[in-house]
Amino acid sequence: MRHHRLIFAILASILLFLSFDAAGHAKDARISDVLITNNRDHVLVYAKVVNYLTREIEEAVLAGVPTTFTYFIDLYQERSYWLDKTISRAVIHHTVKYDNVKKLFFVSSTGRKEAAEFPDLDGAMRVMVDLNGVAIAPMKALVKNKTYYIMIKAKLERVTLPFSMEYLFFFVSLWDFETDWYRQGFIY
Repeated sequence: MRHHRLIFAILASILLFLSFDAAGHAKDARISDVLITNNRDHVLVYAKVVNYLTREIEEAVLAGVPTTFTYFIDLYQERSYWLDKTISRAVIHHTVKYDNVKKLFFVSSTGRKEAAEFPDLDGAMRVMVDLNGVAIAPMKALVKNKTYYIMIKAKLERVTLPFSMEYLFFFVSLWDFETDWYRQGFIY
């Protein structure tokens, strides 16, 4: 009898969540506020993801489910009458994990040795969705007076849980999303 109740509860929950409006599942998430600049040695990219946070994502983070945003950044040189040349590719991971005991959010990022601590979800999520001066390529890889562009995409990675916990956190599959590619050009 308990088995039938569990199956009924799972099926009812799935039907409930499948009936939600797609806008509630971060379908409008996109890359915004892109800035391409350089320092003495590297091409730097600044950007952020907007319209990403849904109730399901927030609930999963607060339940202690590690949540990862993965950013794909490609730099190309435009070439006439030929395929564009790939200069560099980068994959950046930002992961947030809530510690229920310490009541702190920890955000780790590719290239950082230690995770940053935040007392609130808003502060942690601001860091999660920001690319803040990511070095995408060395300046010596670029040629003066040539046209280049970057392509950026963000993806919220699907969480894999142990099978025994999947029925408790079945909603995690509903907040899996990725943005469209964002393109921005520049001349060096």
